[in-house]
Amino acid sequence: MELSIFSLEINLFWSLLIALALGLIIGIERGWSQRHSSEGSRVAGIRTFALTGLYGGLCAALAMEFSSWLLGFGLIPLIVILAVAFYISYQKSNVVSITGIVGLLITYALGALAVSGEPVIAASAAVITALILDGKPEMHSALKKLEEYELDAGLRLLLISIVMLPILPDKGYGPWDAINPYEIWWMVVLIASISFLGYFAIRIGGARRGIMFTSVFAGLSSSTALTIQFSSLSRSQPALSPLLASGILFSCGTMFPRILMVLLVINAPLTYQLWPSMLAMMAGFYLPGLWIWLKHSDGETKQVETKRNPLALSSAVMFGFILMLIMVLSKALTEWFGDTGTLLLSAIAGLTDVDPITLALGRQAPESIEMAIALAGIFITATVNSLVKMMIVIMAGDRSLSIRVAPAMFCSVLIGALIIYLMHLA
Repeated sequence: MELSIFSLEINLFWSLLIALALGLIIGIERGWSQRHSSEGSRVAGIRTFALTGLYGGLCAALAMEFSSWLLGFGLIPLIVILAVAFYISYQKSNVVSITGIVGLLITYALGALAVSGEPVIAASAAVITALILDGKPEMHSALKKLEEYELDAGLRLLLISIVMLPILPDKGYGPWDAINPYEIWWMVVLIASISFLGYFAIRIGGARRGIMFTSVFAGLSSSTALTIQFSSLSRSQPALSPLLASGILFSCGTMFPRILMVLLVINAPLTYQLWPSMLAMMAGFYLPGLWIWLKHSDGETKQVETKRNPLALSSAVMFGFILMLIMVLSKALTEWFGDTGTLLLSAIAGLTDVDPITLALGRQAPESIEMAIALAGIFITATVNSLVKMMIVIMAGDRSLSIRVAPAMFCSVLIGALIIYLMHLA
């Protein structure tokens, strides 16, 4: 019995020490940010934050021993003291910021949380709180640079992911139970998020730092759109054709790691079978693109703007509709024509986009279709899509662009096909 009480006392001691340390973490940040203030002019410093964390821990300990009401009552004198201190500080400096006061209230809660049996969560929250408090200049600077349409896009992304996604039913509907609203919308959120992050990667990196940087991140959302845009630009600005060629190759090459990233989330075993061919095809695009870029980077370099909505919600919804149709068609063709129907659908889907059929086949393997068929279908889709973009370059771009891009694309497809043959068919 005495040993049990001693053990409890030791645990309480360490919990209170953690509560004190969490207050110190936040207090050090607050003290550093206000280090130029005169002594006694601050509402709270290092010692105050540390003692507030310890105070929260002690209140939690008393609450566990006597009554949970004590945890709430312990907060009352802290609020009163902070209110008086804020009023006096405002009378002297006319500053209305309450960040420090909110930080103290959070510190009290973290100290209580640490003693209540959640020290890891409390420590994580303390570090995040300190980072948020320390990031004031960066956050204010980012807000000044943020455009209204970018904020709207971010809020819409939160709407479709945090609000809409959880309420959708996660079960099959329609013919062959092929339509799963949750899975379809989850994929819409995934693709929209990739596009959103790609946009801000360019935005944060500066005002479009050149064709190479733009192309790689454009490949996260739509390399086909960039191929069309750059091919058309090569006719009006032939001098840029070498750099545009490298941009197209990098953008189109990004499609292959993007396929692997999506499959890794939804069907990891399929990723392990596809990665050699996908990475080889990526290299078949990237290496010629890099060689062209290095060879012609000494000349005049102009920046090419790819104007696009950060989220493009209408496109994301259209993607969801296409994905739904492909899921139904995939089930139907598999029922009617077996594996041949699935492969035929893969070739047709590759004429427009690789993502819907990749997601559909990745989701359905191995429950509805065999892994080998899913692997072949995704490879066929990627191959057809690459050849379509090659034809776009030949028909829409100038001759100089075609000479640089088309052979690389064609050789990349042959390399990928050879690897698939040697690994799975030979």
